[in-house]
Amino acid sequence: MGAILGVGATHYPPGLVPDEYKPWPLARMLQGDRIPAHMKDPANWPEPMRLEWGDDEGITAHQTHRAQVFDAFRRIRQEIDAFKPDVILIWGDDQYENFREDIIPPFCVLAYDNFHFQPFQRLGDRPNIWGEPRDQVFKVPGHREAGRYVASGLIEAGIDMAYAYQPLHGDGLGHAFANTLLFLDLDREGLHYPVLPIAVNCYGRNVIRMRGGAGVHVDEPDPPSPSPRRCFEVGQATARVIKESPWRVVLMASSSWSHAFLTEKNFWAYPDLEADRALLEHLKRGNYHKWKDIKLDDIEQSGQQEVLNWFCLVGAMSELGLRMELLAWAETWTFNAPKCMALFQ
Repeated sequence: MGAILGVGATHYPPGLVPDEYKPWPLARMLQGDRIPAHMKDPANWPEPMRLEWGDDEGITAHQTHRAQVFDAFRRIRQEIDAFKPDVILIWGDDQYENFREDIIPPFCVLAYDNFHFQPFQRLGDRPNIWGEPRDQVFKVPGHREAGRYVASGLIEAGIDMAYAYQPLHGDGLGHAFANTLLFLDLDREGLHYPVLPIAVNCYGRNVIRMRGGAGVHVDEPDPPSPSPRRCFEVGQATARVIKESPWRVVLMASSSWSHAFLTEKNFWAYPDLEADRALLEHLKRGNYHKWKDIKLDDIEQSGQQEVLNWFCLVGAMSELGLRMELLAWAETWTFNAPKCMALFQ
């Protein structure tokens, strides 16, 4: 019988860049046309947002925000090392990276033998917090056998799961996975556990339309993402498959929660914290089934598309009956999205 450790984390890109570069999306979007003119004036912002922005456009506040997240990642790494997994399965979103116009699967098991990726290429001319070369190549083993096993088990359970043995575009590893692996090795001790990414089409109607960014490139929306209920069911089925496996497996979801640049009702300036707090409260109370009833329209209106990764995790934890230990709730108004860091064991 397989053993399982549940992990909820984030892959937030600003965490890779020194604070003085103000890498949070708000700093960039205030220079563009999407946020309306009146919301570019901090005087019109909610008071907590103004306080977080401060007189240095968020630099000081982000230091505290980043520390919360990184402290939690170090605890997560300790628990993973103690658990000694055979494989780390990660649900993460692909934002027009490996999957583009040629195919957009709802879910896809990336059963590669190995992963070679260059995450700092996405940073442009900005440095990374480790001072490593822009063309640095990272190498992590995959687990093709586990990938075949999981894909087969899900298909046999009625989940029409796609799978791949090699990438389509670039290095085939979207930043949701690449950044997560970097953060799991914050102190550069090495990360040698095999990894099994499962890509989720979280962006649905906006995946090709927005090409993984904040700008709109095509007027017509794409087909929708999988529903929250379906993501929950995929997580439940994955837990059942893993329980019957011979492996010790970390089941991990990686995403921040509601994203400001996806939340039209907040002028694309700040996230939907009210909706996020409601989800968090269900987790705290162990009411995982409440997540299953949330509608996709509500997810999209709240800019919570990436939380669909967490719906897979919560479905798995519901199936296993594991309770959440909240490591950090890094709430924010100005740094695009709050981050939930948690263990389930």
